[in-house]
Amino acid sequence: MAIGLSSYAFFWQISSKAPRPLTVEDMLRRTHDLGVGVFQICDYPPLETFSDQRLAEVRGTADSLGIRLELGTRGVRPGHLLRYLELAEKLGATFVRSMLNTHDHRPTVPEAVDLLREAVPGYAERGVTLGLETYEQVSTDDLLAVVTAVDSPHLGVCLDPGNSVARLERPADVIDRTAPYVVNIHVKDFAFTRRDGWVGFTLAGCPLGEGLLDYDRMIAAVGPEARGVNQIVEHWLPWQGGFDETARLEDQWTQASVRTLNTLMRST
Repeated sequence: MAIGLSSYAFFWQISSKAPRPLTVEDMLRRTHDLGVGVFQICDYPPLETFSDQRLAEVRGTADSLGIRLELGTRGVRPGHLLRYLELAEKLGATFVRSMLNTHDHRPTVPEAVDLLREAVPGYAERGVTLGLETYEQVSTDDLLAVVTAVDSPHLGVCLDPGNSVARLERPADVIDRTAPYVVNIHVKDFAFTRRDGWVGFTLAGCPLGEGLLDYDRMIAAVGPEARGVNQIVEHWLPWQGGFDETARLEDQWTQASVRTLNTLMRST
């Protein structure tokens, strides 16, 4: 088990709002500077355009910094998943996170099961694990129905309890139900705040340890250390009105999350 960073920890600094978006190598060096040993390149479309030479350069940088790579994408169509399996092999990654839905494909449970039964054996043959993330577009019942029906040690759940709040699922329930199947954890804290005039609420991110994520319950239920499950830092940081302040706060939250995780892990 290790602490990792996701490209989502640099969400605004790799976005179109950045004057000079960070490269993968930039993010890898930032990860190394924080003493973190895993980096998950998640929902990062440029990766799919990288040549073999460019992929070799990314892997070389990661290797030289002592960082293990993980990947993240969306969808369960076999062709797409096998493309990410090829990328994983070229980058030396042994974990790929995905989601059931894409903008143009929302499979039913039986359809998702059939598609994954076609793709997952290739992952198993090459020693790569696929994790389907908990999120509001798919109920936990349906997600677990897919995972248990495929029934492969190389398919599990990427647990992110905060995502399911928008589906009116309690994070504690999501943790308890998915715990036996978790193969990766996205660690981000979240909180509700009243909007101006007390008219409704905003659900947004907050520094780890300051919100509603019951981290102790999640770790007790999943047991990541014993099972070799990595904890990957992400953020839901709202735009702060300008790039400089947003980037400053993004880095501050990342640093604080790593410090907090290190402290929590030492205490367990």
